[in-house]
Amino acid sequence: MKIRSMLYSHWLRRPKALSPTKTIAVAFAVIILAGALLLDLPAASRSGVSCGFRPALFTATSATCVTGLVLYDTWTQWSGFGQAVILGLIEIGGLGFMSAAALVVFVLRKRIGLKQRMVMAQALSLNDMEGVVRIQKTLLIGSLSIEAIGALILTVRFWPEYGFVTALKWGVFHSVSAFCNAGFDILGSIAPGGSMIPFQNDPTVLLTLCALIVVGGLGFLVWQEIWEKRRFRKLSVYARLVLVATLALILTGWVVTCLLEWNNPDTLGAMNWWQKLLNGLFQSVTLRTAGFAAVDQGKLTGAGKGFSMVLMLIGGSSGSTAGGLKTVTFFVLVLFAWARARGRSSVCVFSRTVPQSQVLDAMTIAMLMTALAVFGGVFISATSPIGFTDALFEAVSALGTVGLSAGATGSLSIPAQILIIIYMYFGRVGVLTISLGFLMGDRAQERFHYAETSLLIG
Repeated sequence: MKIRSMLYSHWLRRPKALSPTKTIAVAFAVIILAGALLLDLPAASRSGVSCGFRPALFTATSATCVTGLVLYDTWTQWSGFGQAVILGLIEIGGLGFMSAAALVVFVLRKRIGLKQRMVMAQALSLNDMEGVVRIQKTLLIGSLSIEAIGALILTVRFWPEYGFVTALKWGVFHSVSAFCNAGFDILGSIAPGGSMIPFQNDPTVLLTLCALIVVGGLGFLVWQEIWEKRRFRKLSVYARLVLVATLALILTGWVVTCLLEWNNPDTLGAMNWWQKLLNGLFQSVTLRTAGFAAVDQGKLTGAGKGFSMVLMLIGGSSGSTAGGLKTVTFFVLVLFAWARARGRSSVCVFSRTVPQSQVLDAMTIAMLMTALAVFGGVFISATSPIGFTDALFEAVSALGTVGLSAGATGSLSIPAQILIIIYMYFGRVGVLTISLGFLMGDRAQERFHYAETSLLIG
């Protein structure tokens, strides 16, 4: 009897398996650490000398979290091996580590268990596990096909001027980086740190990257619905809201960017009218967590930087390669504000009511992101020789996993670099996912309620 009691007590104290949410968070951390160790190797640096663990960790986090903030120019610092490691981290981080694991399982024709299906569903932002393996296969085939098409277009464009080998390398790298909304580039051989500025007047390059960024930022579930239903009215409310929000944000960003920067000689001012329109469109799209720069972000007007930060904070859509607050979350807040302004308590869209709990979730995420962004701006400005506006730009870029910088990344102090690493990780894995998974997993039920009171609001 005593032995049985001891065994039962030991069984109760046994280590419990990680939940899908925690598994995703831990897996991303492990991938980042593995990438940092690889980039810390002398073979990963073009000079043959190790860059040091901290810069390697910063770069690995930026690549895995598909951000694009860098301490060094990617082509100048990293060898072919280092660039291959970065590309692999971008692909894993963009499509999700479960997609990479599923690809191996599919190739080996192994059976996918219940736990793996649960993690897949969580990684894809699904509400249940029904059809998750089929969705994962569609995601992989679709993603790799789109990246291949983008790589082909870019390779054909670069080939006549730079030769086939360089063109193929650039085509593949930038197609994957754009689709995964990473913003890394390897154009340092022609303009170190210049990102896409050498091709700012090239419609083929910029429009191809725009298409890849938008498709990658829509979300995998939206692709599936568009492919299966093919008519706007047949799509779910969520898919329709994603498409409307994406189009509205791109057009608004395009118009406002052109208005604010049209006469700025350091950005759009020196271009002709069609070049201004092209670069205004590219700026609007890349701010949605892509991170490529066709104009110098540090030379934007003050208003231009402020507006850019708003778009960076909003980001792309849930279940996509993009980060940020997310388009639907932002529009739920807009719809809530509009409803309250008209004296209504419920949020409605496309003849459907949004649950109050989801409105509260949207408000919670927005408040967390905004508070973290402001704190990050103050902290970076206080610990680094950077003005508050540029420091806030850097913090928002990291949280939104955007990767654009006003030129402050190279001037970050060590504490500021560590904060940016944390922000990039939070931005990719999800502030709410981490808080719910680790801090609120065993939340107790409320056992009593206090009497209500009235406050003066507004």
